[in-house]
Amino acid sequence: MNSLKDGNHTALTGFILLGLTDDPILRVILFMIILCIYLVTISGNLSIIILIRISSQLHHPMYFFLSHLAFADMAYSSSVTPNMLVNFLVERNTISYLGCAIQLGSAAFFATVECVLLAAMAYDRFVAICSPLLYSTKMSTQVSVQLLLVVYIAGFLIAVSYTTSFYFLLFCGPNQVNHFFCDFAPLLELSCSDISVSTVVLSFSSGSIIVVTVCVVAVSYIYILITILKMRSTEGHHKAFSTCTSHLTVVTLFYGTITFIYVMPNFSYSTDQNKVVSVLYTVVIPMLNPLIYGLRNKEIKGALKRELVRKILSHDACYFSRTSNNDIT
Repeated sequence: MNSLKDGNHTALTGFILLGLTDDPILRVILFMIILCIYLVTISGNLSIIILIRISSQLHHPMYFFLSHLAFADMAYSSSVTPNMLVNFLVERNTISYLGCAIQLGSAAFFATVECVLLAAMAYDRFVAICSPLLYSTKMSTQVSVQLLLVVYIAGFLIAVSYTTSFYFLLFCGPNQVNHFFCDFAPLLELSCSDISVSTVVLSFSSGSIIVVTVCVVAVSYIYILITILKMRSTEGHHKAFSTCTSHLTVVTLFYGTITFIYVMPNFSYSTDQNKVVSVLYTVVIPMLNPLIYGLRNKEIKGALKRELVRKILSHDACYFSRTSNNDIT
């Protein structure tokens, strides 16, 4: 059942997700590509989390935040991608009213967590480069945990605002969502109730998060740039830039796609262009983040090499021990 009668209206109990395309051949191709991307996303982010946990050299605030960024990427992609993959395999992909609310809330939660985490990481780089002597004090374990608490509280508040606004919407007409997941904008197009309050609430809450985090990132990097320009040694310039390059690349990718979706005019959420951009920030970027940090960050690469060497040496030691024991017997 997709609907329930309520007076002169029809209250929907589920939605049909139209997905990316109706072409059967293209659906198979996209299924294989996105499945591979999703597997790389899970394995890459999980590897980052495990590496940071087991490597004592990475027990710093920057990598503490990075491990949570990897978790947010993994969870964000998982809130959307599995349902998208199902959409490629079935003729009619339906999602319940509750399932749509859960998907909407979880996507909003983890997107906000990633957004605020990037700002916290920018502040961490600001303190490390501009106040290196006070870094251990300003970015102590207690401060890092407090910042992380702010990150998850912000995500929770945004998720609550999205799900609450969703439950206040009345759907009494078509139930076909022209998207591959329950995003709020295409849901608004299906609503037969007054959407002005929901639009204002979500615009204010989401806009506030984006404006505040962008300001934190911008101000942090302005001070970082000024500090770097004041450095006299070329080695100092290179070291400072190398610690920021990975984070700045991730920030550019994330905010670039978010800006295209939420700021650029003359685009509707039902267009193919916005679907493609949505694939970028829900599927592709969560895969790229661990690759960017893994390939561009020297400490990550160094820690990975040390752990691989340690595993190989321990394996060889175990092998030689078994061999010698067999020879004795």
